[in-house]
Amino acid sequence: MTERIIIHRRFCGPPDSGNGGYVCGITAAFIDGTAEVTLRRPPPLERPMRVKRLNNGEILLQDGDAVIAEARSSRIELDVPEPPTYREAEAAAKGYIGFDHHFFPTCFVCGPKRSESDGLRIFPGAVPEKGVMAAPWIPDNSLADETGNVRPEFLWAALDCPGGIAVMGKRFRPMLLGRMVAVIHRRIKPGDRCLVMGWPISVDGRKHLAGSALFTENGTLCGYAGATWIETGIPCCPMNDSP
Repeated sequence: MTERIIIHRRFCGPPDSGNGGYVCGITAAFIDGTAEVTLRRPPPLERPMRVKRLNNGEILLQDGDAVIAEARSSRIELDVPEPPTYREAEAAAKGYIGFDHHFFPTCFVCGPKRSESDGLRIFPGAVPEKGVMAAPWIPDNSLADETGNVRPEFLWAALDCPGGIAVMGKRFRPMLLGRMVAVIHRRIKPGDRCLVMGWPISVDGRKHLAGSALFTENGTLCGYAGATWIETGIPCCPMNDSP
Protein backbone atom coordinates (compact mmCIF):
# COMPACT_ATOMS: atom_id res chain seq x y z
CA MET A 1 0.00 0.00 0.00
CA THR A 2 1.39 3.39 -0.98
CA GLU A 3 1.83 5.77 1.95
CA ARG A 4 0.78 9.36 1.29
CA ILE A 5 0.91 12.68 3.11
CA ILE A 6 -1.30 15.72 2.57
CA ILE A 7 -0.27 19.08 4.03
CA HIS A 8 -3.48 20.92 4.77
CA ARG A 9 -3.68 24.65 4.15
CA ARG A 10 -3.87 25.40 7.86
CA PHE A 11 -0.23 24.29 8.16
CA CYS A 12 1.27 26.72 5.65
CA GLY A 13 4.48 28.70 6.04
CA PRO A 14 4.50 30.85 2.92
CA PRO A 15 0.90 31.18 1.68
CA ASP A 16 1.18 28.41 -0.94
CA SER A 17 3.49 25.89 0.74
CA GLY A 18 3.79 23.98 3.98
CA ASN A 19 5.50 25.26 7.10
CA GLY A 20 9.00 23.80 7.05
CA GLY A 21 9.11 22.58 10.62
CA TYR A 22 5.71 20.93 10.38
CA VAL A 23 6.62 19.16 7.13
CA CYS A 24 9.94 18.05 8.62
CA GLY A 25 8.12 16.66 11.65
CA ILE A 26 5.59 14.76 9.52
CA THR A 27 8.41 13.28 7.43
CA ALA A 28 10.58 12.49 10.46
CA ALA A 29 7.83 10.22 11.81
CA PHE A 30 8.86 7.61 9.23
CA ILE A 31 12.39 7.39 10.70
CA ASP A 32 13.18 5.44 13.86
CA GLY A 33 15.04 7.55 16.42
CA THR A 34 16.53 10.95 15.70
CA ALA A 35 15.81 12.17 12.17
CA GLU A 36 17.39 14.75 9.92
CA VAL A 37 15.07 16.16 7.26
CA THR A 38 16.18 18.20 4.25
CA LEU A 39 13.64 20.21 2.28
CA ARG A 40 14.39 20.26 -1.44
CA ARG A 41 11.35 22.13 -2.75
CA PRO A 42 8.45 24.08 -1.22
CA PRO A 43 5.96 21.48 0.06
CA PRO A 44 2.65 21.81 -1.82
CA LEU A 45 -0.62 22.21 0.03
CA GLU A 46 -3.73 20.04 -0.28
CA ARG A 47 -2.04 17.62 -2.67
CA PRO A 48 -1.20 13.97 -1.87
CA MET A 49 2.54 13.34 -1.71
CA ARG A 50 4.03 9.85 -1.82
CA VAL A 51 6.31 8.46 0.89
CA LYS A 52 9.07 6.38 -0.72
CA ARG A 53 11.20 4.11 1.46
CA LEU A 54 14.72 3.51 0.17
CA ASN A 55 16.76 0.36 0.80
CA ASN A 56 19.26 2.32 2.91
CA GLY A 57 16.53 3.33 5.35
CA GLU A 58 16.11 6.85 4.06
CA ILE A 59 12.73 8.36 3.22
CA LEU A 60 11.74 10.48 0.24
CA LEU A 61 8.63 12.63 0.19
CA GLN A 62 7.65 13.05 -3.46
CA ASP A 63 5.16 15.15 -5.41
CA GLY A 64 5.03 13.12 -8.61
CA ASP A 65 8.67 12.62 -9.58
CA ALA A 66 9.82 15.73 -7.70
CA VAL A 67 11.53 15.16 -4.35
CA ILE A 68 10.07 17.53 -1.76
CA ALA A 69 11.96 16.25 1.30
CA GLU A 70 14.52 13.65 2.30
CA ALA A 71 14.80 12.11 5.77
CA ARG A 72 17.44 9.90 7.33
CA SER A 73 18.63 8.73 10.73
CA SER A 74 20.99 11.19 12.35
CA ARG A 75 22.27 12.57 15.61
CA ILE A 76 22.70 16.02 17.03
CA GLU A 77 24.95 17.51 19.68
CA LEU A 78 23.83 20.98 20.68
CA ASP A 79 24.84 23.25 23.54
CA VAL A 80 21.48 24.58 24.70
CA PRO A 81 21.75 27.96 26.46
CA GLU A 82 20.05 28.55 29.78
CA PRO A 83 16.49 29.67 29.08
CA PRO A 84 14.97 32.91 30.26
CA THR A 85 12.06 32.76 32.67
CA TYR A 86 8.53 32.46 31.38
CA ARG A 87 7.88 36.05 32.41
CA GLU A 88 10.99 37.19 30.51
CA ALA A 89 9.73 35.33 27.45
CA GLU A 90 6.37 37.05 27.73
CA ALA A 91 8.09 40.43 27.85
CA ALA A 92 10.39 39.55 24.95
CA ALA A 93 7.47 38.54 22.72
CA LYS A 94 6.12 42.08 22.85
CA GLY A 95 9.15 43.12 20.77
CA TYR A 96 8.63 40.53 18.02
CA ILE A 97 9.96 42.01 14.78
CA GLY A 98 7.22 40.29 12.78
CA PHE A 99 4.60 42.62 14.24
CA ASP A 100 6.05 45.50 12.19
CA HIS A 101 6.78 43.57 8.98
CA HIS A 102 6.44 39.90 8.08
CA PHE A 103 7.00 38.29 4.68
CA PHE A 104 4.68 35.40 5.56
CA PRO A 105 2.14 36.87 8.04
CA THR A 106 -0.12 33.81 7.82
CA CYS A 107 2.65 31.34 8.74
CA PHE A 108 1.19 28.59 10.93
CA VAL A 109 3.91 29.05 13.56
CA CYS A 110 4.88 32.73 13.73
CA GLY A 111 2.30 34.55 11.62
CA PRO A 112 0.67 37.46 13.46
CA LYS A 113 -2.41 37.21 11.20
CA ARG A 114 -3.29 33.75 12.51
CA SER A 115 -5.98 33.67 15.18
CA GLU A 116 -6.03 31.81 18.48
CA SER A 117 -6.59 28.04 18.07
CA ASP A 118 -5.61 28.34 14.40
CA GLY A 119 -1.90 29.20 14.29
CA LEU A 120 0.63 28.50 17.02
CA ARG A 121 1.18 32.27 17.45
CA ILE A 122 4.79 31.91 18.63
CA PHE A 123 6.31 35.40 18.50
CA PRO A 124 9.98 35.30 19.58
CA GLY A 125 11.53 38.52 20.81
CA ALA A 126 15.02 39.36 21.99
CA VAL A 127 16.29 38.59 25.49
CA PRO A 128 19.53 40.59 25.15
CA GLU A 129 21.12 39.54 28.42
CA LYS A 130 20.93 35.89 27.36
CA GLY A 131 21.62 36.31 23.63
CA VAL A 132 18.48 34.41 22.57
CA MET A 133 15.04 35.01 21.13
CA ALA A 134 12.19 33.66 23.25
CA ALA A 135 8.42 33.45 23.36
CA PRO A 136 5.75 31.81 25.49
CA TRP A 137 3.56 29.14 23.92
CA ILE A 138 0.38 27.48 25.16
CA PRO A 139 -0.68 24.73 22.70
CA ASP A 140 -4.41 24.35 22.08
CA ASN A 141 -6.58 21.25 22.04
CA SER A 142 -6.57 20.87 18.26
CA LEU A 143 -2.90 19.84 18.42
CA ALA A 144 -3.44 16.73 20.56
CA ASP A 145 -3.13 13.10 19.49
CA GLU A 146 -5.18 10.16 20.76
CA THR A 147 -3.09 10.01 23.97
CA GLY A 148 -3.85 13.62 24.86
CA ASN A 149 -0.31 14.82 24.13
CA VAL A 150 0.66 17.43 21.56
CA ARG A 151 1.53 15.60 18.33
CA PRO A 152 5.30 15.47 17.61
CA GLU A 153 5.01 17.31 14.28
CA PHE A 154 3.65 20.34 16.13
CA LEU A 155 6.64 20.26 18.47
CA TRP A 156 8.89 20.27 15.39
CA ALA A 157 6.86 23.22 14.07
CA ALA A 158 7.26 25.09 17.37
CA LEU A 159 11.04 24.55 17.15
CA ASP A 160 11.16 25.85 13.56
CA CYS A 161 10.53 29.59 13.36
CA PRO A 162 12.26 30.67 16.61
CA GLY A 163 15.60 29.62 15.08
CA GLY A 164 14.88 31.52 11.89
CA ILE A 165 13.86 34.64 13.80
CA ALA A 166 17.05 34.38 15.86
CA VAL A 167 19.34 34.46 12.81
CA MET A 168 17.42 37.43 11.40
CA GLY A 169 18.22 39.55 14.42
CA LYS A 170 16.66 43.03 14.28
CA ARG A 171 15.49 42.96 10.65
CA PHE A 172 12.94 40.59 9.17
CA ARG A 173 14.47 38.98 6.08
CA PRO A 174 12.98 36.39 3.72
CA MET A 175 14.42 33.03 4.76
CA LEU A 176 13.32 29.45 4.22
CA LEU A 177 14.10 26.36 6.24
CA GLY A 178 16.53 24.07 4.41
CA ARG A 179 17.37 21.32 6.91
CA MET A 180 16.31 20.40 10.42
CA VAL A 181 17.23 17.74 12.95
CA ALA A 182 15.33 17.57 16.22
CA VAL A 183 15.21 15.58 19.43
CA ILE A 184 11.98 15.37 21.44
CA HIS A 185 12.38 13.65 24.80
CA ARG A 186 9.44 15.03 26.80
CA ARG A 187 5.88 15.36 25.55
CA ILE A 188 3.60 18.22 26.52
CA LYS A 189 -0.18 18.56 26.68
CA PRO A 190 -2.58 21.20 25.39
CA GLY A 191 -2.87 24.00 27.90
CA ASP A 192 0.67 23.58 29.24
CA ARG A 193 2.52 26.87 29.59
CA CYS A 194 5.71 26.44 27.56
CA LEU A 195 8.66 28.53 26.49
CA VAL A 196 10.36 28.36 23.09
CA MET A 197 13.70 29.98 22.30
CA GLY A 198 16.10 30.25 19.39
CA TRP A 199 19.69 31.41 18.97
CA PRO A 200 22.14 31.88 16.08
CA ILE A 201 25.11 29.53 15.78
CA SER A 202 27.03 30.31 12.58
CA VAL A 203 26.81 31.87 9.10
CA ASP A 204 28.16 30.61 5.77
CA GLY A 205 27.16 33.00 3.00
CA ARG A 206 23.39 32.82 2.67
CA LYS A 207 23.18 29.78 4.94
CA HIS A 208 22.56 30.35 8.63
CA LEU A 209 22.79 27.67 11.33
CA ALA A 210 20.44 28.12 14.27
CA GLY A 211 19.50 26.28 17.43
CA SER A 212 16.11 26.18 19.12
CA ALA A 213 14.69 24.58 22.24
CA LEU A 214 11.36 23.95 23.94
CA PHE A 215 10.91 24.11 27.71
CA THR A 216 8.17 23.76 30.27
CA GLU A 217 7.20 26.88 32.19
CA ASN A 218 9.64 25.98 34.98
CA GLY A 219 12.57 25.52 32.58
CA THR A 220 12.59 21.74 32.03
CA LEU A 221 13.98 20.95 28.57
CA CYS A 222 11.46 19.10 26.36
CA GLY A 223 13.31 19.09 23.05
CA TYR A 224 15.77 20.92 20.84
CA ALA A 225 16.70 21.29 17.19
CA GLY A 226 19.45 22.44 14.88
CA ALA A 227 18.44 23.97 11.57
CA THR A 228 19.93 25.43 8.40
CA TRP A 229 18.12 28.52 7.13
CA ILE A 230 18.61 29.88 3.61
CA GLU A 231 18.40 33.62 3.02
CA THR A 232 16.53 33.90 -0.27
CA GLY A 233 16.82 37.62 -1.01
CA ILE A 234 13.23 37.63 -2.29
CA PRO A 235 9.95 36.88 -0.49
CA CYS A 236 9.45 33.45 -1.99
CA CYS A 237 11.53 31.28 -4.27
CA PRO A 238 12.29 27.57 -4.89
CA MET A 239 14.79 25.97 -2.53
CA ASN A 240 17.45 25.04 -5.08
CA ASP A 241 20.34 25.16 -2.61
CA SER A 242 21.46 21.95 -0.96
CA PRO A 243 22.24 22.74 2.70
